[in-house]
Amino acid sequence: MNKFKFSKFMVVGLAAFSLALSACSNTNNEAATSNAASSTAAATTSDTADSAAAASTPATVEITDAHGTVTVPVNPSKVVALDNRTFETLSDWGVKLVAAPKDVMPPDSPYVSDDSIQNIGNHREPNLEILAAADPDLVIVGQRFTGYYDEIKKLVPNAAVVDFELDVSGEEGSPGENLIKGFKNATTNLGKIFEKQTEADQLIADFDKAIEEAKAAYNGTDTVMSVIVSGGDIGFSAPHSGRVWGPLYEIFGWVPSLEVQNSSTDHQGDDISVEAIAQSNPDWIFVLDRDAAISSDEKAVPAQDVIDNAPALQNTTAVTKGQIVYAPNDTYTNESIETFTELVNNLTQALSKK
Repeated sequence: MNKFKFSKFMVVGLAAFSLALSACSNTNNEAATSNAASSTAAATTSDTADSAAAASTPATVEITDAHGTVTVPVNPSKVVALDNRTFETLSDWGVKLVAAPKDVMPPDSPYVSDDSIQNIGNHREPNLEILAAADPDLVIVGQRFTGYYDEIKKLVPNAAVVDFELDVSGEEGSPGENLIKGFKNATTNLGKIFEKQTEADQLIADFDKAIEEAKAAYNGTDTVMSVIVSGGDIGFSAPHSGRVWGPLYEIFGWVPSLEVQNSSTDHQGDDISVEAIAQSNPDWIFVLDRDAAISSDEKAVPAQDVIDNAPALQNTTAVTKGQIVYAPNDTYTNESIETFTELVNNLTQALSKK
């Protein structure tokens, strides 16, 4: 073999060897790229799965109720509301309920006419087994049902139970202070739970504005008598402790026309003679018509008729000057922040006309 042939064979061999190395290198690179892509895809899938898992886990919020700090799911799917102070707010916010005490709710509440919402009855003989069977995520206790708090906690151990009872007894603060703080605390917490913070803030702002305007409208000297009319009888809603009106004496600095020892928070008011009311000669009479909120009897006598037909009252300053203010008809079963805002605005309007 001459040098030329040998060189030719060497060139061909080296070329073949180079091609083989290149092919091997490409194969390894492709494998590495494939492995990297697989790893990236796996990581992406894992991240997506983690994100999905996180998204399916309901968020929670910590709120403060009458018993301390409670962890509550945000926008719970199964809600039971027992507190009359919350019904209107929840309804306006479109919150769906699974059970409620329809017997002590305003008849025109959308919850009452909704057949999908089970009726727990009233606070005197509640059917709490319905509550347990509903397996709620959240139970809102308060006012008439606050005495069942411990029993409810046992019946629904997996639910968040919150108690927004407003302490107007004066044990932890003055009645007026507790009323205002209680409304604000409950409204703020409901806003957090149902992601309605803007709406909650507006309710509180309207409430604050109503209070300030009513304070400015009262002259500081006119005497006030507050009463509850029920079953045709006039009961005394005592300053500080009386139902609905009591805490307002402190908030607005009202001068009571009469004070009675050992007064109570009785839902029908304390027993007092019409003559005693007349002798106190109030400049203003503020009236809660209990029957207007709870009675379906067409024969029930409206509070205005009871006041107008009480001979002993006809010569009082309040009656002769027409200085009588009636709480909204549903107040007794709808003591919400919205109701109190309306009530206070009505007071301002009446006081300002004088």
